Amino acid sequence: MTKSVSFTEMKHGTREDYELLATSEAKYQAGTADRILAELRRQGEASIEGYQITRLDHGLQSATRAEGDGADLDWVVGTLLHDIGDGLAPQNHDRFSAEVIRPFVRWEVAWVVEHHGIFQQIYYAHHYGWDENARDQFKDHPCFDACATFCERWDQASFDPDYVTKPLAYFEPMVREVFVRKAYDAQVLRDGVVTGIP
Repeated sequence: MTKSVSFTEMKHGTREDYELLATSEAKYQAGTADRILAELRRQGEASIEGYQITRLDHGLQSATRAEGDGADLDWVVGTLLHDIGDGLAPQNHDRFSAEVIRPFVRWEVAWVVEHHGIFQQIYYAHHYGWDENARDQFKDHPCFDACATFCERWDQASFDPDYVTKPLAYFEPMVREVFVRKAYDAQVLRDGVVTGIP
């Protein structure tokens, strides 16, 4: 039988309760990569209708392009997961996706994923009567060029059913390598450092 805490309100928890939870949470956090990979697989089964490929295929194609351009591990995994939020947060999937990766990748990569939605509007916003230049509000941000390049080369171009794309199994070790990192490690995050896209 699984051991559980004694409290029904957090304010009544004991040191032993919170030590138990710390152990349980560590085990649960160790399974983050498994849950992310399961969500990617789900995106291959339940996806937004109307596209020629699934959301999983889009992520795989984007990541394949990123790796082909010589992108490093953070860019490849960030690109693979840039739309991971589509299933649960379709209205703000970009910010949701960024929060999934933020503790484990460079600040620059998380910023680009967080803002790619507004940058993508340059390609289609005029069809809806929206501002296609909405991204210009970030024109002085140090990550502007990286986000524009990400969208142009890896995101908007990756809806091609004939593009030869690497399978999820190929990227799985990369996902595991990123999500086994210590969360919010300053040496990984490199806050404020912009290296750009290769």
